[in-house]
Amino acid sequence: MKFKKILILFLIVAIFLTHFININAITYEYDSLLTNDSKSACLIEAKTGTVLYSKNEHDKLAPASMTKIMTMILVMEKLNKNLIKKDDLVTTPKEASSLGGSQIYLSEGEKMTVHDLLKAMCIASANDAAMSLAIYVGGNEKNFIKMMNDKAKELNLQNTNFENPYGFDNDNHFSSSYDMAMMARHLIMNYPDILSYTSIYEDYVREDTTKKFWLVNTNKLVKFMDGVDGLKTGWTEKSGYCLTATISKNNERFIAVSMGNTSTTKRNQEVTNLLNYGLINYETKTIYEKDEIVKEISDVNYNSKKLVFKTTDEVVIVKNKNNELQKIITIEHIDIENKNNYIDVYYNNKLYKRTYLKCDESQDKNSLFNLVFNIIKEILLISK
Repeated sequence: MKFKKILILFLIVAIFLTHFININAITYEYDSLLTNDSKSACLIEAKTGTVLYSKNEHDKLAPASMTKIMTMILVMEKLNKNLIKKDDLVTTPKEASSLGGSQIYLSEGEKMTVHDLLKAMCIASANDAAMSLAIYVGGNEKNFIKMMNDKAKELNLQNTNFENPYGFDNDNHFSSSYDMAMMARHLIMNYPDILSYTSIYEDYVREDTTKKFWLVNTNKLVKFMDGVDGLKTGWTEKSGYCLTATISKNNERFIAVSMGNTSTTKRNQEVTNLLNYGLINYETKTIYEKDEIVKEISDVNYNSKKLVFKTTDEVVIVKNKNNELQKIITIEHIDIENKNNYIDVYYNNKLYKRTYLKCDESQDKNSLFNLVFNIIKEILLISK
């Protein structure tokens, strides 16, 4: 009898704890204290760009050194196209040597590799390194700024405009937490090698010289939060304390932005809140892998008797861990005489994504001679 009472008590406690944990997980989503200090904040899932949390996410604010995320994009783009190389020696221009703020004290005419300048910019937020890279890539500062704003338009960042490559305050230099999140997503998804720089907590430049310089990451979450591997801090008197950070854990990646915080402590705490919120509440489900075979069609009318249709990109759905996966419907639009084939994926009764299909085999029709030849060959094979 005593054992039954203990068992019943244990079950009641277990049910209560389970209920309490679930309630916490659900209400955490609506907790305004996640970003109580910031002026603006945004959390996205990286693969899809789905916004999971937002606060004044389209407000135009000073981004400070988070500006360097766009500078990173343009440098990595040139590296990816082999237009510049990491071991290229960059000559420090006068404009870079005369900048203040965070710097590695480059002298006019000093030579440093693209690799070391990237390290200095990504780890220590060095303004002189950012300016040297900008002029090396763009030819001059004015042209590089045009490249920055052209890229912002290309990425459909509607609340962003740049006036310099490093982040000093200017009335016409602004961005939003949403735009910064999308910039960071573009950088990470297209040029993941940048994370090999932004994830470093400490390193050196000029290591074998008398001017050896110690770099320490301004993003302390890289060291103190497991899974954080970037991305960029910022501070000016106008901007307050800002941070764009990304975390990768359990095959999920989230990007959080917080702008206009009153201290580094509150900035770090609010970004930590956002990243933990993403990890606790959300997960991704892959519906189609990139290059996944969707359909195979046999038709002797074509040069390739078997036409194989594959996806051109992956289809990923973001879902709340506390909810069941909603019904997914896929509708194929495949016509072998049409080269623009695609699949529509419907999620929760709405069109979620259209993914186009490619056919590696020839979709050109056979000549009459080849068609007759193939038919005869098939008949002979059957008769054997």
